[in-house]
Amino acid sequence: MDIDDHRMGSAEPSLVRPYSLTSGRTRPAVELALEALVASHPVAMERQFELNNLETSIVELCRQSPSVAEIAAQLRIPIGVARVLVADLIEAGHVRVSATLKDDSSDDERRELIERVLSGLRRI
Repeated sequence: MDIDDHRMGSAEPSLVRPYSLTSGRTRPAVELALEALVASHPVAMERQFELNNLETSIVELCRQSPSVAEIAAQLRIPIGVARVLVADLIEAGHVRVSATLKDDSSDDERRELIERVLSGLRRI
C-alpha cells in the first residue's frame, strides 16, 4: 500500500512508515492543538489536483470541521502525522483552523469540544 492508496475507512493497516507521509518532518509548520477544529476553504476542492489522495481525504473530512484528533482517528494515522499534514494544508490555503474556545464560551460549548476530542482519541 502506498501513500495514494490510503483512503478513509480502510480496514487494512498501512505499510507506509509515518515519517514517509511527512517527508521525514515531525514538527508542523503551524502549531496545532489536538482539539483545533479544521474547515475546508470553499475553493479547496477546485484545487484538489494539487493534492495526493491522503491530503484530498483530509480536505474532504474538513467539510465537517473535525478536530485534528478526529482527522487522525478517521484516517488511522498517527496524531503527529495528522498535525504535519494539516499544517501543510493550512499553509497551502486548502483548509483553515477555526477558533476552538473563547474566554466567553459557554459550558455547553466547552463540553461539546471535550467530548469530540475524547471521541476522536478513542478511535485512534
